[in-house]
Amino acid sequence: MDGVNLFTQFVAQHKPQLESSGVPQHFWQSLHRKLVKETFDAGIFLQLLLIDYEGDDQENTLETGAVGDTNNKTLLVAEEPRPRFALSVACEEGIKAKDPDAIYLIDHAWTYRVNYARQQLEQHEQLTDRMCAIMGVDIDDEDRIDQILVKMWRYCHSYTIATNGLSDEERLPIWYVMDEVGSAITHSDDPNFRLVPFLYLNTQTTYSLLFPIRDCDYEEQVTRDFVEYVSKHTADRDALLLPWRATDLREHSFVQVEPDAEYFSSGHIPESYPEGDIATLEPRVNRNQPLKVYSEYDVVSMHLTDSCFQLVANESEADVLWLTHHYKNFAELAHNTPNKFINQFPYEYVLTIKDLLAITGRRTAKQHHNPDTLETYPRWLPTTFNLKTELLQFASYYQHRVAKGLDNHWIVKPWNLARGLDTHISDSIVQIVRLPITGPKVAQKYIERPVLFRRAELDAEVKFDIRYVILVKSFQPLEAYVHRKFFLRFANKSFSLNNYDDYEQHFTVMNYHEEAELRHIKCEDFLSHWKEQYPAYDWPIIEREICMMLHEVLSCATKKSPPCGIPPCQQSRALYAADIMLSWERSNGNERDRMQPKLLEINWTPDCKRACDYYPDFFNDIFKLLFLGEQNNESFLQLEGNT
Repeated sequence: MDGVNLFTQFVAQHKPQLESSGVPQHFWQSLHRKLVKETFDAGIFLQLLLIDYEGDDQENTLETGAVGDTNNKTLLVAEEPRPRFALSVACEEGIKAKDPDAIYLIDHAWTYRVNYARQQLEQHEQLTDRMCAIMGVDIDDEDRIDQILVKMWRYCHSYTIATNGLSDEERLPIWYVMDEVGSAITHSDDPNFRLVPFLYLNTQTTYSLLFPIRDCDYEEQVTRDFVEYVSKHTADRDALLLPWRATDLREHSFVQVEPDAEYFSSGHIPESYPEGDIATLEPRVNRNQPLKVYSEYDVVSMHLTDSCFQLVANESEADVLWLTHHYKNFAELAHNTPNKFINQFPYEYVLTIKDLLAITGRRTAKQHHNPDTLETYPRWLPTTFNLKTELLQFASYYQHRVAKGLDNHWIVKPWNLARGLDTHISDSIVQIVRLPITGPKVAQKYIERPVLFRRAELDAEVKFDIRYVILVKSFQPLEAYVHRKFFLRFANKSFSLNNYDDYEQHFTVMNYHEEAELRHIKCEDFLSHWKEQYPAYDWPIIEREICMMLHEVLSCATKKSPPCGIPPCQQSRALYAADIMLSWERSNGNERDRMQPKLLEINWTPDCKRACDYYPDFFNDIFKLLFLGEQNNESFLQLEGNT
């Protein structure tokens, strides 16, 4: 195939990518030629400059927690984050923006997923040496890998493979650090170049493309806008630029205000719900024959064995629909099949999506925060910021905590992934503000003083969390229960505030990690150990507080009308799972520290296989409660408010 046809084919394959990235068309032919010949000619036209800071190599940045004079508006940090290198125009005639050859391939020096970054650096010494050189880390420092893992957030970029058929794990973000040339380009609000990622489909190789957007003179420094997607002169832009430009953002309020209805419905398929009298009518159940159940969940099909129920293969025959896909047409269900139950409530996502749960939970608070301690309310809800819509508030809050010398560890989670995927723990604002480029995230205050459980077989005190199964018969009026048999999950290593990339130290969900040991313990055994380890803290008192917390958050879900809250729907029943941790909180005076339950999240359609393995009648009892009204006080505890 001749050169013209090859270029035509290249354009056909890559035009959508080039246009979406804003690569001007006059560069395309030269880009194709350089890709085919693997021509890296940036070093001919551009030169690296080592920046001399006159012997002052002490970098003092926001993430280190350095505090300035908090009584005035001096910055919380002593000086700006400092790049190691700069890049300038090397050719005497300069570089013209219209020159078709003035597009340069930038190679990627390191490609990785965050959870394997440390392992790669430990196994490949040459890679570690190169990253030290790029990031200005002393090559002989024994802590050099730790320093790279902190500094890399000023240098790394990300892409995601979105091919159909990939698992959630395979879709996790891929991060990369560009070579010495790409990493030396500094930020400017008025840049002279752009730099965009590019996948060359012929070889499945990723590059970055560097090209001028205006004419540049000899020795002019090459710059780009690191956050070009954000409007100039906005406070959000200042927050996003914190990795490269330290700014005091404490003048901005961090108080969170509930968003409008559009926020709750944005990105969600519209739902219908019954209104008026039809919303209050309960399905009629004929107790003289088995209740017919259609289930999409294999565990229900295997363990629903009581003669009160009969499994059917057709939705139209069923009295009960137990679905694992989201159902949306509740009004139609009420009008067309008023005697059919379903295992979902309209707009229940106000509880089961992480950012909406935080908004919903805050409805019970009489004030946003304690001005002295900065503790946000309610106490059972970890401080949570949406890093897309509340980034500025988060940055201000973070800096206020720095100024008061308060702990600043955060756990950053995606809105829509479970099992700890793409979840990161960090006390570095540089890392935290970078993470949302891979998708929507919330930053939740990490529990830095968790109540620990001693695992004798490990001779270690580890983190643990508690999962309570919640059963809701009605939201309006609220009628909800918890299964008395709660479930425990444990970390596999001693807890301490370090090694944030060590999954088995900081996380408790081990059943999705093949290499991790999974610790099983029934709640009865846990309670006997609890009495030994914490004799001064009676579990029934803690459980009562947990139940009041769950009642409170479920009540919050009905304080607003749809789409901001859950409306009445008497055909609906639901099973959720609440994940809870216990945190030590200091008490006033000489009183002992108290244990404060913290609600981490509420899960939709949780995995109940383990529950059925422990308790064979798990689903028999649940279905009798939800659909036949049989209250089994041995198995269930009704949730009540704080009276």
